[in-house]
Amino acid sequence: MRIASLGYLRIDSTDLDAWRTFGAQVLGLAPGRPPRGTGEENLYFRLDELSARIVVQPSDRDGLACAGWELSGPAALAEAVDRLKHHGVELTTGTEAELAERRVQEMVRFSDPFGNVLELFCGATYERTPALTPYGNRFVTGEQGLGHLVVPVADDTAGLAFYRDVLGFRVRDSMRLDGELVGQPAGSTVWLRFLGCNPRHHSLALAPIPAPSGCVHIMLEVDRLDDVGRALERVRRRGAHLSATLGRHMNDDMVSFYVRSPAGFDVEYGWGGLQVDDDTWTARESTAVSAWGHDFAG
Repeated sequence: MRIASLGYLRIDSTDLDAWRTFGAQVLGLAPGRPPRGTGEENLYFRLDELSARIVVQPSDRDGLACAGWELSGPAALAEAVDRLKHHGVELTTGTEAELAERRVQEMVRFSDPFGNVLELFCGATYERTPALTPYGNRFVTGEQGLGHLVVPVADDTAGLAFYRDVLGFRVRDSMRLDGELVGQPAGSTVWLRFLGCNPRHHSLALAPIPAPSGCVHIMLEVDRLDDVGRALERVRRRGAHLSATLGRHMNDDMVSFYVRSPAGFDVEYGWGGLQVDDDTWTARESTAVSAWGHDFAG
């Protein structure tokens, strides 16, 4: 199986107005439009030429609903379906209504061993008009996809086995943690795993920590450092919760800060992320989260 990139995120929300403000006035996302005849109740945000990268849907809960992972086409999706069935994964095929609302040609849905919902899709629509972000910021997407996603896994060993051995993600980096920090027995070790599927250092990370929202954080990357600074100013002006100060990560070199979203998970907003070539890359173990900064205040 060869997943190409993180294609879209669907987010459950009890307060769409909060997301309307946060998405546009804090993150600088471009407004999208609903598909013809469906989805009028949702919020659609664009980062690039795709019709929607982030969809916020009304719900009685706040959190990540699912992550959509893009494949190169129908043949790749069919191969992925065969592989998932071989490993005993239960699949649901997207209905015509779901395909129309997501603006994709084909889609299947399933859950990982911990209940995190994934959708594999191909054939997303793109727009003839550019994504007009409100502050002129440009997001780094293309073959690297939307950004990255960190999901909670109750068992780091089982999580790695599923995402690496079944879904085909490649291990790019790891970091060991004291198990006691996440409720494991004294003296035990748990692992943060950073996994890639394209040149972005990691498109997915597995965190052995609880996250009621179903997501630890997502990352959006812009192509100018100044746009990180401007976004940080908007966080302060809008009174959003700054979860971590400006810093540079050790593993992917990203200069970023973290801000709390209305869904309860954090959004990392960064610049300068590392790109890797799997033919020459050697998986490593980082010994700290950041080279400097990133004071996580909670």
